[in-house]
Amino acid sequence: MVETGAPALNRSRETRANTQSGYVMLLVWLALLAVAAWAAITNLNGPVDFGWKWAVVIASATVGTLVLCGFYLINPNEAAAIQLFGAYKGTDREEGLRWVLPWLTRKKIAVRANNVISDKIKVNDLRGNPIEMAAQVVWRVTDTAQALFDVDDYKEFVMAQIEAAVRAIGSRYPYDDIEHQEITLRGNHDEVGVELRKALIERLSVAGITVDECGLTHLAYAQEIAGAMLRRQQAEAVISARKKLVEGAVTMVEMALNLLSEKGVVELDDERKAAMVSNLMVVLCGERDTQPVVNAGSLY
Repeated sequence: MVETGAPALNRSRETRANTQSGYVMLLVWLALLAVAAWAAITNLNGPVDFGWKWAVVIASATVGTLVLCGFYLINPNEAAAIQLFGAYKGTDREEGLRWVLPWLTRKKIAVRANNVISDKIKVNDLRGNPIEMAAQVVWRVTDTAQALFDVDDYKEFVMAQIEAAVRAIGSRYPYDDIEHQEITLRGNHDEVGVELRKALIERLSVAGITVDECGLTHLAYAQEIAGAMLRRQQAEAVISARKKLVEGAVTMVEMALNLLSEKGVVELDDERKAAMVSNLMVVLCGERDTQPVVNAGSLY
């Protein structure tokens, strides 16, 4: 029984084109030009029976014109896809002056690195908070056949896939984590960059494009919640600072009581210890400078 399903995607694969060095063919063209010039000059200066040389002139000029139409240049980090009546015949990556049969067409494509900074897009993070994100991506073409023939416009394809990948990564992680127990967009740039690059490579492989480097260039809460989130962050910072302050004050009070007891400086009952602890906590945790009160009389 034959099962039917979706047809498999017929992907192109880059192959090496059968081309020639343009410098060798340039010598051939110069030789044809010299033959045509010699035949024309000798025919003009010779007797009438030398008319066959006009055939040599015409043949040399025709072949020379065909040879001349086959020249093309390839710059560094550039390639040329060779086609015969629409059929792909390979890619030429050799730099300099090149030559191919004149009835073969050449379509050039740059294989150098491209740096792109995407537009700012609004994304909902893992917790549903609207945030703004933008990414910087360094990409280049690795398979010219896929880039030219498997997608409509590979540059537009790259931009669309960058936006899709940024949205996917943005929705996978929270913007921030108070307890610092999760991978967040704000606190784990390296991990997020690795995930973004992996996602882009998978998405762009169909177009013969790889990603050398990528990362987030803009990350912020959306304007409608930016004020509220700023106040929340400020409150969290105040709470964290207060927590550290109280922990330090308790440690210092405990150390002071232990030292007074070990060295026998003064014996304090529970009531006096409570009063001392209260005073020390006020001094250590207060936001303003305290004014000491000197007791010149009896302790009791």
